[in-house]
Parts: sequence; C-alpha cells; structure tokens
Amino acid sequence: MKKQLSQNWLISKSWLRFLIIILLVIGVFFRFVNLDKKIYWGDEVYSSIRISGYLASETREQLSNGRLLTMKDLQKYQYPNPERNAVDTIKGVILEDSQILPLYILLTRFWVELFGNSVAVTRSFSAVISLLTFPCIYWLCRELFESSLVAWMAMALVAVSPVHVLYAQEARAYSLAIVAVLMSSAALLRAMRLKTKVSWCIYAATLSLGFYSHLFVFLVALAHGIYVIVIERFRFSKTLISYLLSSLAGVLTFVPWIWIIITHPQPESVSWASTKQTFFPSAIRWAGIFSRTFLDLGISPSDPGKLKIALIPFILIILTLIIYSIYVICRRSTKEVWLFVLTLIGSVGVPLLIMDFVFQKRYATTRYTLPSILGIELAVAYLFTTKITSISPKIWRKKLWSLVASIVIISGVISCTISSQAQMWWNKLPERNHEYPQTANIVNQANKPLLISDADIIPIQILAHLLEQKVQFQIVTQNHLPEITNGFTDIFLFNPSNFLKAGIEKIYNSKLQQINDILWKITKST
Repeated sequence: MKKQLSQNWLISKSWLRFLIIILLVIGVFFRFVNLDKKIYWGDEVYSSIRISGYLASETREQLSNGRLLTMKDLQKYQYPNPERNAVDTIKGVILEDSQILPLYILLTRFWVELFGNSVAVTRSFSAVISLLTFPCIYWLCRELFESSLVAWMAMALVAVSPVHVLYAQEARAYSLAIVAVLMSSAALLRAMRLKTKVSWCIYAATLSLGFYSHLFVFLVALAHGIYVIVIERFRFSKTLISYLLSSLAGVLTFVPWIWIIITHPQPESVSWASTKQTFFPSAIRWAGIFSRTFLDLGISPSDPGKLKIALIPFILIILTLIIYSIYVICRRSTKEVWLFVLTLIGSVGVPLLIMDFVFQKRYATTRYTLPSILGIELAVAYLFTTKITSISPKIWRKKLWSLVASIVIISGVISCTISSQAQMWWNKLPERNHEYPQTANIVNQANKPLLISDADIIPIQILAHLLEQKVQFQIVTQNHLPEITNGFTDIFLFNPSNFLKAGIEKIYNSKLQQINDILWKITKST
C-alpha cells in the first residue's frame, strides 16, 4: 500500500511540474501581449518625462507658447533624444521626483535608446524585468522551505497572478522592486545558512539594489531585521552582528539619495493620501487589494455598486483561503519559515494598516502592498503543495485541494485574459481617465484636426499617446488665448478653462459644441 502511494506521489509530482511549466509559458505571454493597448496614464507620462531628461516645468514652458505643434514635438519630451543625456535624467529626478528612485528610470532610458521610441518598448522593460521574478521566487522558496515543489507552485501562482501581470505592463518601478525584494530576502536566508562573508556581502548588495528601486524596500529591510533578531533570540550573535553590518553597508550606499530626498522634498506627490476615509470603506479597499492577488475583473471605485456586490462572495472565499494558508503555515512549518512569511506580509502591510485605520490616511494601494502580496503567495503556495502532495490514504482530500488550486489558477488566467483585451483597467484611474479613449477616437476621425488647450501638460500627453500623427496641437498658458490658424478641417478644445472657452467664443466669434467633459468642438467661425 505504501509503495503504491509512493508511486502515485511521484507521478503527481511529475505532472505538477509539467502543468506549472505550461503556466509559466502562459504567464510570459500575458506579460508581453498588447503592451501598448492600455491607456498610458499620468504616472507613466511622468516616467517618460524623467526618461527624456527634461523637467516637467521645462516641458510646460517650452510647449505652452501658443505655436503649432506636431506629435513629434510632444514626443520629444517623452523619449530620449540627443539634447539630453543620462545626467539630465538624474537631475530631473532629483529636482522634481526625488521620491521616485533613479535606478528604474536610468535602466529604462538605456532600454528605450537601444530598442526605440514607443509605448510598447518603454513598458517592455518592466515586462522583461518581471521575468526575473520566477527564478528569484524559486530561489527564495528553496532557501525558505527547502522544497522544489513549493518553489514550482509559487512560480505558478506568480505567473498568472493578475497583480504581477498588471505591474509587469506598467512603465513604473514595481516589477524591479518585486525582484529586489525577492533577491534580498533569498540572499538573507542564504547568508544566515552559510554564515560566510561573501554571502553577507551579497545580501548587502541586494539591499542597495532594492533601496534604489523603491522606498518600500526599507520596510522590507526592517522586517528582515525583526526576523533575524527574533530567530537569534535577541542575542548579539555572530549572525545578528553580520546582519547589522550588512544592513549598515546597504544603507550607507543609499545615504546620498536620502540627503537628496531631505533637501528636495515632494509633498505634493502624495497629496492624494490626505483623503480621509472611515473604517468600512478602508476595510473594503483592503479586501479588494488582497483578493486581486488571485482574481481581478477590473472593478474600480467608479463602477456601479451592483458589480461590487456581485464580487463579495468571491472576495470572501479568497480572503478565507489566505487566512487559512497563514494558519496552516504557522501550525505546520518551523519557526524560521512561518516567522519569515509573517514578517514579509507585515513589512508594508502593518504600517499601511496603521496609517489607514488609525490615522485615516489613504496610503494603502495595491502597488504599495506588493511585498505583502508576495508573502501571501508564499503561504498559499505552501498550503497547496502540502495538501496536494501529501502521502495520505484519503485521496478525496488531495483531489479537493487540487480542485481548489486549479480554481485559483484558472481565476488568474481568466483575469489576465480579460485584462489583456481591455484599454482601461482599474489601476489607470478610470474614474478620471475613462473619457480619453473616446476623445482620441473623435479627434482621430477628423481629416486635419487641431487640438487647442490651456490644460496642464500631463493630461495633454496622456491624450497624445492615443492620437494619430496627423493631429496638431496649440497649447497656451492659463489666461492666454491662441492665434487660431486656418487650414484645419476640425478644431477642438481639450480640457479648456472657462477663460479659454469664453475667449474663443467672443474674440473669434465662434460657437462651441460640448462633446464630453473634456472635449469641445468649434462649430462656427467667421
């Protein structure tokens, strides 16, 4: 009987690995399909301005002078060009986006210079970096669980996780930060196991890489410290001393940028977090954040309440699965394993929970909770692997958990399939940006359109990424009117101020037809 169970386990192990390889291929496909389909939203436009080497203030000044502009004129401030080099890129980050760390911006600039100027190329760097998530989480699982099967399962979950695919297709540093968190975590466990100078130097190097990738890596490093202190039973052991020295080395490499952040603060960059929110909306948002790890149908705050209500049963099931996986890993694994998973989940989760529920600040967003999501995926991977591959005479339990794992993975595949075909997703703030695609379609239908605006340059650049090359622009500063040039079949006003609308109607004896909330068309001119 035992021999038969052992043979069945080996067969299921082989099949599991085969299926996971297929899922990895699917995950790679989702990361690269339709890279340029979704709207290139405000955060990505800011990334592109940084990549170009220009300041946002320079961009506004040079484009808002009322002259006729082509698409090429706008793209000058979205892609690298000979006028600005990598040093200018760093200067732009220092002066205007010091909290956006420079490593991703610099690497993406070199990537775009190598492969060409386009939205797909810019986003493809994040997609390529995200592929490193697979070997890194495999390495971490081998160090943490000493199990290749848990590692394979974790790779499968990450491969088709809607959250990972979503941020693999965004021109921001999140994919790089995920890789940095996984690398530093695996390097820490390896250093604690080997206890060699080289291994601790590797850990210090991964910390430095992480610090220059995203600020939340500091919270992960702090969680690493708590983990080491507890494992070493609050004693100044050689391991703890080595950890402190390695951490200090990593922090010292980041001191120059800490000084830059202090001397060039950007308080307006997180002004959205000042929105007060009561307990119930915060709890709903947190449930949505964690459930999107495995199921994401694109529901955003602007969607009807009926859609959100329909998702409640699925969200509750996913949250139950997450809680149970944490319970199982705490009951069945060693202290070294469950404590690491809990500290990773709590690294950013606990501070953000405190900010949300104690100080009522809306800092918690999916992109900031990615380290916590990684911890959750480790726990769920451990749960599925132990349940599916357990040598037990009760076959029905293995089949049940195989079914649960299949449903979770299929949910991820379905989510990624729907997302890959969508032009707008919840992370692109559809409540603000949903009219951009419609607006672009209307303008693109004109034979020779002119777009006039006195809006901020960021919304104009968002729309420009959706427009065809034939569209020309005329951008003016607030309280200034453009000199309208003849020769255009259609003239539109984009997101105009009341001053611009009134001035066009009065001075140019024109009438305006409102098409939507952000687009007007001049229908009569003499």
